[in-house]
Amino acid sequence: MPGSGAVTRNTLRQQIADALRDEVLAGRLPPGQEFTVKQIAEQYEVSATPVREALVDLSAQGLLESVQHRGFRVKVFTVDDFRGMIEARILIVDGIFRRLVERGTAPGSGEQLVSVRRRAEQAQQAAESGSLEVLIGYDLRFWRELGGLVGNAYISEFLHRIRVQCWVFAVPYLKSEPQLRSLLWCRHIELLDAVTRVDADEVRRLVHAYNQHALDWAADLQAAGE
Repeated sequence: MPGSGAVTRNTLRQQIADALRDEVLAGRLPPGQEFTVKQIAEQYEVSATPVREALVDLSAQGLLESVQHRGFRVKVFTVDDFRGMIEARILIVDGIFRRLVERGTAPGSGEQLVSVRRRAEQAQQAAESGSLEVLIGYDLRFWRELGGLVGNAYISEFLHRIRVQCWVFAVPYLKSEPQLRSLLWCRHIELLDAVTRVDADEVRRLVHAYNQHALDWAADLQAAGE
């Protein structure tokens, strides 16, 4: 088939990018870790071209940095970086919920809401049990699908990118936290219920609590000298 080689390469490129992103989010590729295209190509037993393209994609997403003559490095985010992410997230999330509430009816189709609720339940269960790696996957899907209810792919994609960066910063700290469950936000179902009821006051209260939760944690890290 004409062009099938390009399709296969692009698919492989995306698969490698997804796999490496998962490794970073799981903390198995920690901040500051350096590696070369050759090392990744050997690890996944593929050619260098899709690997290089995948690493460039992850760099464009702000997860990796190119190191001259040495390859790539997992980006190290600071507490100030994290605060900046939260501020950007606040603007996007507030805009999303303002749009949903202004519609005056429950957003999305029944099928969409069922899917978002499933993600909310899975994310909340993972948070309540302290299953960090499981939570990250479901939390990202929950917010991506919830943001997708506004029908604007650019908004949904931008929020997803910021949320991935937030998790990349947080994971190294959370993995070493003995009281992990107390730090994980777990009110996904409450938030979805408020959005579905078009309860603007409750949506604002929950979103404010959610954002404040992250800012308070950042302040604690700063105070501890992290």
